[in-house]
Formats: sequence, C-alpha cells, structure tokens
Amino acid sequence: MTDPAFTPDIEAINRIDAVPVILSMVKHLTGMRFAAVARVTERNWVACAVDDSIDFGLLPGGELVLESTICHEIRQHQQPVIFGHASAHPIFSVHHTPKTYGLESYISIPIIQANGDFFGTLCAIDSVPANLDEPAIAKTLTLFAQLIAMSLDTQSRLEATTVELSNANELGRLREQFIAVLGHDLRTPLSAVRMSADLLHSKTEDKRSLNLIAAIRNSSVRMGVLIENILDFARGRLGSGIPVQRKFVQDLEQVLQLNVAEAQAAYPQATFVHDLDLPMGVYCDALRISQLLSNLLSNAATHGSNSTPIVLKAFAEHDEIVITLTNHGTPIPAQLLPRLFEPFTRAEAEQSREGLGLGLYIAAQIAKAHNGTLHVTSDAEAGTCFTARFPARLHPSP
Repeated sequence: MTDPAFTPDIEAINRIDAVPVILSMVKHLTGMRFAAVARVTERNWVACAVDDSIDFGLLPGGELVLESTICHEIRQHQQPVIFGHASAHPIFSVHHTPKTYGLESYISIPIIQANGDFFGTLCAIDSVPANLDEPAIAKTLTLFAQLIAMSLDTQSRLEATTVELSNANELGRLREQFIAVLGHDLRTPLSAVRMSADLLHSKTEDKRSLNLIAAIRNSSVRMGVLIENILDFARGRLGSGIPVQRKFVQDLEQVLQLNVAEAQAAYPQATFVHDLDLPMGVYCDALRISQLLSNLLSNAATHGSNSTPIVLKAFAEHDEIVITLTNHGTPIPAQLLPRLFEPFTRAEAEQSREGLGLGLYIAAQIAKAHNGTLHVTSDAEAGTCFTARFPARLHPSP
C-alpha cells in the first residue's frame, strides 16, 4: 500500500507527460530492461514511475528498503553511479545492493531541483551485463534527469501561482464585501443620528439644548465626510477604483461656483477668488469633479494662509478641462511632494490636523478615473498650486 505522504510526489511525476517516453528511451539507450523514477528521502525509497520488462515486481508507489539501495548513497554525495558488470567491478562486486537484488548492470542519475532539493533518481537496472562505457549514455540520462527536475519546478511554480490567484480572488471578494458592509453599516446608524438631531431641533426651544443638537448635527456631517472618504479609499485602494459616470454636463462652471460658495461658508476666515471660463457641455461626473474641488478647497483653507486669497481658475485648453487652485503659506516640504497623493500622507506629516489624510489621494483618484491627472507645485514665492486636467470630451476606447 502506497504511503499517503508520497502520493503528491507520485502524482507530480505522473503529470509529466514526457516521463513514460524518457523511461522507454533509457531502456533503449542502455539496453537494460527496467527503468524507473524514484523518490528518495532520508528514510524512504519509493517508485514514482516504472517501465519494467523483467518482472522486477515494483509498481508505482512500491517501496524498497532505503539502506538496501545505492540511491541511499547517491542522496548523500549527489553524483551518478554507473556500472555495467557488477560481478567484475572492483567495488560493486562486493556491494550489498547487486547481491541483494541480483543485479549486474546499474545506472542512477540524481534528480536535483532548482532550489537544490534532492528529489530522487532516474535509474535503470538489469540482471545481465550492459555496455555503459559510452559517455553519451551518462550525458543523455543526465539531461533526462534535468528535464524531470525542471518539470517538477514548473509544477511547483504553477501550483504556487494557482494558490496565490485563488487567495487573490478570495481577498478581492472579501474587499468588496468590506466596502459594502462599510457603506451600509456605517451610513445607516449615521442617518439615524442625523434624523434624530433634526427631529429634536424641530421640537426644542431651549438655547442650551439647541447648541448641543447643533454640535451633534455638525459632528454627524463630519462623520459622514469621513465615511465617504473611507469608502472612496477602499474602492480606490482595495476595490476596482473610484467609480465615475461621465455624462454630458451642460454647465460645469455653475457646479464649481457652488463648491466655492460652500467652501466660503465652511471656512469664513478664508478668502476665495475664482476665475471660471468653461465651455458649455463637458463630459464628466459632475459629483466627482465637485468632490475633487471640495477636497482641494478644504485642503487649501486648512493648510494655507488666511492673509492671502485662495485663487481658483478653470478653463479649457486643447480639448482638456484645466482646474487650478493656488494658495499661499508655508510651502509643502520637498520631500513630501512625491508622496502627497498617497493616502494618509498629510495626516502623518501634521499629526495635529483633523481628518485621515485621504482628501488629496481621493482627488487624484477622481482625476485618474476621468483619464486625467492631478499635479502640485509648491514654493514660497508662487505658493502651492494644484492642477487637475482631464479630457473635456469622451473618446472611444482603442
């Protein structure tokens, strides 16, 4: 009965289509009537494939006592062993293996995998002498052994890749579930909080209570922004990217103006100036472009100086829409610029700031989803300028 521990090795050899041909060629080249591929370990000698014309009685899965074989020695020195006439050989005439199995001719080539692991041997035996002095025989069988080793290595890599692909698919499924759960399980209770706050506000006249309700509402709004940022981060980093639906937007300029008005209300200490000159009819996801600009405006108001205005410009250039936002203040450190659009970068750089540091990452992902780009320059004289570009028209896929 085959030891289950060696079933994978036997199956691996059987999956190599060339093995039966190799064993047949070994017999043909050597004139010997038994050839096999053996798995040889510290304790076991197991036949993985056999071509037997002398009724040696060994089948795939069959074992020999390891110490009774020469392969036990080959495993240690990892060199071929060849003799064509054991009874006339100075060493093997007294060796226990030929005597035990009644062998006169023997050849065994080690099978060594790319990582240096010793798998076993490609061997041939016979009870009659054979002419094995021709150097081409040893060279050919060595090539056969190398071919088997390479095939085993290929199988191992394929199996590892299959496992990685399966794990990646499972991970992708879990990511999508995570995004769905995150969206549902966080949004639902937050909506309840907002609705409860609105209901309390409509039924309360006490000034102190109204202030507390206002704080709850403001906190829930901030929480909602954080949740949306986390969701977009999950989609962009863990899922298939931030989704956009590019449609024909008649007046993108008005959308950007509303963004500026909202930013001015949210940051009354800042001064916003805009110069918008956009054509009528742009293909984009207006909500996502609005989100991109909101993130840039919030970033500028948070990190820029209140003594100079934040300047927004939007215009068409060579069939592209260009949106620039410039603010002054402390320049962004040069070492931070290459990583600025990576998630959590600003949060790491300025621990005292609120938020997760996802705003610029999400803005860059929105630009990318529009087949566009988002770049930044920053110095003390010109200030910090973010420039977003994306095609104004839809183009057919190649």
